[in-house]
Amino acid sequence: MILKFFKNIGPGPLIAAAFIGPGTVTVCTLAGVNFGFALLWAMALSIFATVVLQEMAARLGIVSQKGLSEIIREEIKHPVVKILAVILILSAIVIGNAAYEAGNISGGALGMEAIVGNVFWEIGSIKLNVMSLLIGIIAFVLLYIGNYNVLEKVFVFLVILMSLAFITTAILTKPNLVEVFKNIFIPKAPEGSILSVIALIGTTVVPYNIFLHASLAKTKWKDNSDLKSAKKDTMIAVVLGGMVSMCIIIAASAIQKQSITSASDLALGLEPLFGSFAKYFLAIGLFAAGVTSAITAPLAAAFVTSGCLGWESDLKSKKFKAVWMVIVLLGVVFSSIGFKSIEIIKFAQVANGLLLPVIAGFLLWIMNKSSVLGTYKNSKLQNFLGLIILVVTIFLGLRGILSVFEMI
Repeated sequence: MILKFFKNIGPGPLIAAAFIGPGTVTVCTLAGVNFGFALLWAMALSIFATVVLQEMAARLGIVSQKGLSEIIREEIKHPVVKILAVILILSAIVIGNAAYEAGNISGGALGMEAIVGNVFWEIGSIKLNVMSLLIGIIAFVLLYIGNYNVLEKVFVFLVILMSLAFITTAILTKPNLVEVFKNIFIPKAPEGSILSVIALIGTTVVPYNIFLHASLAKTKWKDNSDLKSAKKDTMIAVVLGGMVSMCIIIAASAIQKQSITSASDLALGLEPLFGSFAKYFLAIGLFAAGVTSAITAPLAAAFVTSGCLGWESDLKSKKFKAVWMVIVLLGVVFSSIGFKSIEIIKFAQVANGLLLPVIAGFLLWIMNKSSVLGTYKNSKLQNFLGLIILVVTIFLGLRGILSVFEMI
């Protein structure tokens, strides 16, 4: 039974790992520190929305045997609209993931630094962060192998490692389970929490995962009879990912808030209360979160670029490899030397803020086209849920763009 379960595992763990990056760990940490269990409902809501959208993406990939960016290029007939859509997608996903890659690598490095401390390699006047280089090398090697089955097995291992790490950390804090379940099912927004609610949903419902899932689903499954397996794979992996995020919130709620500003501070903050085991579990979880996101971000960028430009979406294709190589190398360099290009990150946030509702809307439109999906198009219930999520993504997108202009 267990062997059959693992045999049927698909890209779900990659999708879960993609949204539990260092950014998500930090957002969940701050939500727990500042508001305790009060925002667990927001994470539950975002997981529900993610399951709905990712199931659509997987179904689209399997039935059409095409990636989402490829379908966008084919289905949008107006040349000007098509060009604008491609520019927006490339800006948000490719430039955005290049900008965020340094954060993914740095976040993973912070996890290990909580255990081994800062380790630098000096070349003349340049100091390189050894942990950042290590994570970059791991991402580079796994992507270079270009074997989907190898990636899948590595991600299943890393997601299990990450899950055990964060769930164990939450258990060590001995939370009040009645309060936990009450806050999952009863929404409330304490004063000053609205931005944290938006951040929790925004860090979980991400546009690049929709592209990544469609492309990986068509790589894994070739027949419509696999749709049931794909749906189960999506639900189990995304719900498990949501549980991990909730566990981070639960663990963080046990800490005194004045001492915590990031996820690495959480690892150190837990130590005096719950012993060194808590620090080690959390550090390993943060390391796994960094490694997984450092792989999925360049992988998604390569799939999106290939689809938009009409290239072959093959892990062994030279053009495909060139895209992810550039993003991994930029991430390693910027992370290693501590360079932060705020302007590029702001641009990426604006582009992603625009892209999320556009892609949610396009996905909903395409999921109702019989010419693409035949009898596998959306049901009325799926459309209803999709429309609610679309409204939420429009609000999230606008809020994300406004937050960038507020910083200027």
